[in-house]
Amino acid sequence: MDTGDRLLTPGEVAALFRVDPKTVTRWAAAGRIGSIRTPGGHRRFRESEVKALLEGGLDFDEETGPPPQPHSGQTGQTGMHR
Repeated sequence: MDTGDRLLTPGEVAALFRVDPKTVTRWAAAGRIGSIRTPGGHRRFRESEVKALLEGGLDFDEETGPPPQPHSGQTGQTGMHR
């Protein structure tokens, strides 16, 4: 399902939140920000979701990240397994 939403790299998301890119990766692993994986295994983040989190206020710190996102029924995985 293509929504036409731009995909951001961890570095681009990190710059918006003013944190380290590894922090964004930890947030994604903890389910605090949604991500998808490219066929090469890299994380990408939907620009609309990132902007919604930013507009929702920054009431979190670098360690805890944004609040967990509700599960939308999509895994965000490409079907590739390691």
